[in-house]
Amino acid sequence: MNTLATIVLSVLPVAGGWTAHVRWLRGRLDTARRDPLTGLFTRDGFTRRATVLLRDPRAVVVLADVDKFKHINDTYGHAAGDTLLQATADRLAHHVGRSGVAGRLGGDEFAAVLMDDHGTAADLLTMLHGVLARPVVGQDPAVHTTVSLGWVRAADFPTDDLSGLLRRADEAMYAAKQARTGMRRAGLGRLFATVTGRRAGRTTRAGTHQPAPVAAAVA
Repeated sequence: MNTLATIVLSVLPVAGGWTAHVRWLRGRLDTARRDPLTGLFTRDGFTRRATVLLRDPRAVVVLADVDKFKHINDTYGHAAGDTLLQATADRLAHHVGRSGVAGRLGGDEFAAVLMDDHGTAADLLTMLHGVLARPVVGQDPAVHTTVSLGWVRAADFPTDDLSGLLRRADEAMYAAKQARTGMRRAGLGRLFATVTGRRAGRTTRAGTHQPAPVAAAVA
């Protein structure tokens, strides 16, 4: 056996071990970026994947919030609330598909980036809104709720990063919640100051009020 063959044979076990170790590390990292309750990406994992997807002009950013979730927890118990969150996550992930990404940002708030291949995002999200509001099959007692959605086309605001687009979707979502319309798009319509928005009137630790951000939205 020549020297080269000897070297190769001696290196193979090391290379194989390193490959297995890299795979193990990747698996651990993926697990760390997953929400243990729903299996969706956490904020960090969602941000990494969504930032890449936003390079595509078809990208649509969505925020979803379960209405009156605290009331559900208080009335039916946390187990029922957890089951509802799991069902919401499963339905959102199924609707977004492999081409997009869904994440749980915290509590009862979910985010997604999906690809609008045919310019029919409004129709797709209307369908999603109905699906997310369905009672959970097999849950006793059946928990009835609604979900508020806010969404924005990335192409409408080409200078916005993910944070900016999420802010616009958040304001649109909260406007929909306040108006009880279920869903609202942040877009190129009439500008208005979202004085009733979720972030309007929030106070800093010093107790001073922050100015409300300005967003564009259409029903």
